[in-house]
Amino acid sequence: MILPDLILAPSPKGGDGGLGVFTTRSFAVGTVIEISPVLVLNKEERKLVEATKLYNYIFARVASEEGAAIGLGYISMYNHSYTSNCEYEMDYEAGTMTIKTVKPIKKGEELFINYNGNADDASPLWFEAI
Repeated sequence: MILPDLILAPSPKGGDGGLGVFTTRSFAVGTVIEISPVLVLNKEERKLVEATKLYNYIFARVASEEGAAIGLGYISMYNHSYTSNCEYEMDYEAGTMTIKTVKPIKKGEELFINYNGNADDASPLWFEAI
């Protein structure tokens, strides 16, 4: 489920020519804007993916750094912010990821998640954030 009010568009945070997820309407705090499937990877599959361009799109398993997941839908297109306006919740058993707003969002805004898993977690990432 992806709300029809979400679009992909060029983003200054998306790097050179990168995209981000934007909204065409306002959202209140606590709005579920996407529930999409994920491809759950085991340790061996993760290792193979890490050698490809998909490396920048995987979500590490919090409980186990060995496995990972690749989000379908728009999941892997949300850019990072240390003060994100959305958060994600992974359900490995169901094979889904949910994106929910944690701040009010205005029409036209880009939607961000914190790649650390917590909306305001300022821990350094594995790459230099824009």
